[in-house]
Parts: sequence; C-alpha cells; structure tokens
Amino acid sequence: MAFIEDLPKVSLHDHLDGGLRPETIIDIATREGIALPAGDPDALADWFLESCTGGDLSEYLKTFELTVSVMQTPEDLRRVAYEFALDLASDGVIYAEVRWAPEQHTRGGLTLRAAVESVQTGFDDAMAELRQAGENLRVGQILCAMRHEDRSLEVAELALQYRDAGVVGFDLAGPEAGFSPERHAEALALLARNHFPVTIHAGEEGELDSVKDAVFHRALRLGHGTRLANDIEVEAEHEGTLTVILGSTAQWVLDRGIAIECCPTSNLQTSSSPWGDEIEDHPFDVFYQLGMKVTVNTDNRLMSDTTLSAELALLVDAFDYTIDDLYEFQKNAAMAAFITREERLELVEQLAEGFDAFEESN
Repeated sequence: MAFIEDLPKVSLHDHLDGGLRPETIIDIATREGIALPAGDPDALADWFLESCTGGDLSEYLKTFELTVSVMQTPEDLRRVAYEFALDLASDGVIYAEVRWAPEQHTRGGLTLRAAVESVQTGFDDAMAELRQAGENLRVGQILCAMRHEDRSLEVAELALQYRDAGVVGFDLAGPEAGFSPERHAEALALLARNHFPVTIHAGEEGELDSVKDAVFHRALRLGHGTRLANDIEVEAEHEGTLTVILGSTAQWVLDRGIAIECCPTSNLQTSSSPWGDEIEDHPFDVFYQLGMKVTVNTDNRLMSDTTLSAELALLVDAFDYTIDDLYEFQKNAAMAAFITREERLELVEQLAEGFDAFEESN
C-alpha cells in the first residue's frame, strides 16, 4: 500500500508526546540524565511498542511519563514540534491538528504560555521550511486538559488566549473511568460561550456513558469513540448489507454528523473495541456503512509504530476499501477540522486535486 503515502491526508487525532523520534528521546534524556529502558533507537522503539500492546489503557498511558520527561524546556518542545511536523509532511499530511497537554510540561518552571509558544515556534519553523521546499502543510494545536487533574479552566482560558496564534481546539484527555467531563463543566461552558471548538476523548475505555457524557457536553468530535458500538445492535447481515438498530446516542451522533476520530492500531493495543481484538472486529466499518463521519488517525505514532498511511492501509486490508473510500475518510476529516468553513472547503479542494492527480498518473 505504498501508494497511500502519495495521497494528501488530514490528521485530526495525533498526540505531540506520542510522536517523538526515538533518537530525539535518547539525545535529550542523555543530556538531562534521564534513565532509559534502551539506549539504541530501534530497541527503544521496540520497548514503546511492546509496552503499549498489553490491552490495558492505564499501562499504555504510563509510557508517556518518559516522553513527557524530555519535553520540559522551550528548546526541547520546539525541537519535538519541529520534527513532528516534518514527519507528518513526509507521510503526505497536508493539514494536522496536534494535541498535547501544556500542564504536563511545567516541571522545569516553564509557564503554560511559554510552552504553547515554544511548540508553535517549532511548528512555524517546520512549515516555513516545507514551504521553501514547495511542500504544503498546515498545523494547528489542540490543547488538552487532563481529566484527572483540576486545571481545565486554566487550559480553556489559555486556548482562548491563543485562538488566533496557532491554537484551534480544546480536548479532555487521560483516563476516562471515574473522570467524567462533568468535573470540567465550567471550562467546557466557557469554551461554549466563546464558540471555541471542543473534542473529547470518549469511548476509548469504559462503557457507553463516556460517549453520552461527551455528547452532552457539546463535543463536536469524539476521540476514539469505539464504545459507541455498544449502542448499535447488529441484527443481521445479508450480502454485505447490515440490518442494525441504533440507540439514542448512536442516532444522535449519526444525525448531527459528529465526527469520530478513530485510531485503529491504538484501539487494538488498548482493547477498546467492544466487538473483538482483531482489526476486522473494529466498529469502524459499521460506523462508515451507517454514514457516520468516521476519520482515520494515528493517536500516538511512536507507541503504535505507525503512520497515517499505515493506518489507512490496515483498514484497506481489513475491509477492501477503494481509493474512493480513502478520499471519503479524508473529506470527513477536512470537514470536521477546527477551522472556518471556507478553509475547510479549500482543504477539500486540495484533497480532491491531489487524489485526482494521483489517479491520472496511475
């Protein structure tokens, strides 16, 4: 599926602290005296993958302690963001929303504002370099507040301060079980009053209630959303056509066009699909057949040893998707992006031109 790398793509769910280059982790950790589980880039990459493939979200999240530890200075944040953007471009991504939690990067005395500005500098430097090389990439920040902490209002205010300086959205991330969005109602209400876009991690663990809560709190997109499958009863399948009964939450997501940020490999690693642990069991295809606004994402490229192209190839192999389907996934992502409608339509046009050019040359 090497051809997928040549197609223009849109990435909506990609964590900054989940996409570091192993070489960069080793460089910074060595300088800062941070212990590593492996000193060779390939061995370190293998450690991340093995540590994240046990089927437990809480264990998966523990690996971020290492990546976050090497992202505590302006210079290191700038470097990580710069390399992150270049790696996206090398995979054919033309628009990306990159999420991260500034509150996790203040251990060395860095302020939240300085952290955001450092990351933006890295993105800006990479985008400028790519433009000079004739490549097209636009990156926006999504600021995460951690569900199990109490700084969401502060992070929401921060996002609003930087809404015209690189920040395009807000997210609630971290463990879902026991940490309802209701704990962050004040922050979410502030963002709603200011018409600021919100996505919420929901349905990656636990039951359907996580998705219900996210929808109740006005999420425009669902991070992962796999547990939404618990609100879909598949009655029968005949000649490739499913007969299903939708619960009220699934019906709402479908009717309102709430985008689902699916991350197939990550979902398999954390056993977040309620229908089974193989890619063929992932509810992505059922969501798609129902007409839901599914998008394809990487979540954490380091932890999953993946790229957006690889995620798309995984789905093609599992569900026999065509290039038209791949275009539909990218169009869904473009139209769900946290930018203006005019910018979204321009992005769709770029995608169409890129897909057309690819098909004409092949």
